[in-house]
Amino acid sequence: MAENSHADVAIVAKAAAMIASRLDSKLNQTTRAIQTLLVGEISELRGDAQLLQLLEDTVATNVDTFFAAIRYNIPVSHVEPPTAALEYARRLAQREVSANALVRAYRLGHRAALDVVLAEIRAAGLDPKLGLDVYEQMEAVSFEYIDRISQLVVETYQDERERWVENRNSLRALRVREILSGADVDVDAMTTAIRYPLRRIHLSAIVWCPDSGNLMALGQMERFVEDLAGSIGAQNDSLFIAVDQVTGWAWIPVPPDSISTAVARIRRFAQAAADGLYLAVGDPLPGVAGFRRSHDQAQDARAVAIAPGATVRRVTAASDPELAMAALLVGNLTAARIWVGEVLGPLASTTDSDRRLRETLRVFLRTGSSYKAAAEQLHLHVNSVKYRVRRALERRGRTIAGDRLDVEVALLLCGWYGTAVLG
Repeated sequence: MAENSHADVAIVAKAAAMIASRLDSKLNQTTRAIQTLLVGEISELRGDAQLLQLLEDTVATNVDTFFAAIRYNIPVSHVEPPTAALEYARRLAQREVSANALVRAYRLGHRAALDVVLAEIRAAGLDPKLGLDVYEQMEAVSFEYIDRISQLVVETYQDERERWVENRNSLRALRVREILSGADVDVDAMTTAIRYPLRRIHLSAIVWCPDSGNLMALGQMERFVEDLAGSIGAQNDSLFIAVDQVTGWAWIPVPPDSISTAVARIRRFAQAAADGLYLAVGDPLPGVAGFRRSHDQAQDARAVAIAPGATVRRVTAASDPELAMAALLVGNLTAARIWVGEVLGPLASTTDSDRRLRETLRVFLRTGSSYKAAAEQLHLHVNSVKYRVRRALERRGRTIAGDRLDVEVALLLCGWYGTAVLG
């Protein structure tokens, strides 16, 4: 009897490992499904593109670790928490997302993962008794794994939250957020509280570092902002607020004689810098209203810059041509991709040839359908422009006489979002 029992355990373990191996080939699909569920169910997890990417990595590494524990019969007590999972807990703590949201994410993700396991067991066509035994084993391992990992990530969250609150310039950040909320403020008293001249002209900036492992990022970003201010001759200190470990908000008081050139000078300085930081900036605007509006513009610029598939740019400015329109659709790129495909047809492909045709057609339309002006801007011969425009329309499959505006907007979105809106 003992030998039979031992044999049964081995058979179940082998079948469970087979199911885990089958599921491993579907890791990306499973990860996307769970991430979509979590973002749909828990509003606090709907952060920017960087935070969503970190959530995706967290889901992927947790699921992969669970499958590996099954495949290789690794005791859960020997499993180390995924690095991405710990970093995601820290980032939520820094952004003041509740611990309840984090714990709920693990509960919902656990349920979704078990649904995937059950579906795969059914698809594998196992004997019903064996299938039930396999599910019970995988369920038991998954509960033990989630119990262990969720405790560790919550501990990490709590430690980071305490550290972040202690080390952050809490009062200054609180006052800045109060200004941004739109509440009435005593300008002079608030100027003293945040140590920044609110009656001046402000250029807002958002600085971020794509490398979450850079522990020196915040100090590096603050120094970078100071250098930006120096590049336009700012006479007063700039204002820098940490948002999380890799993101900062900043405001630079712009001298009156630098208003018209401030963005261009900051762009040149930032693009020449060798520190690997990325920058989004608003327009120079006056007073408290300008402090708020320039920040909103910088937020829009960053949202476009970090959208999945977007063309990589070191500096993105609210004043960049057509950015404001592109920002209106950043929250719904799936619908934008479908619409772009309908408007441009085969021209909305990812080939280099179609990219060149789209760019030529975009410049041609923007210059008032002037072959000569487009040729000058693109540094091409007029006949080359004519050829490319004709080929672009052939690729599209119809003229633009009836929907020119749609075509221009679709080309604009392709220029800003790249593969995110291309078929």
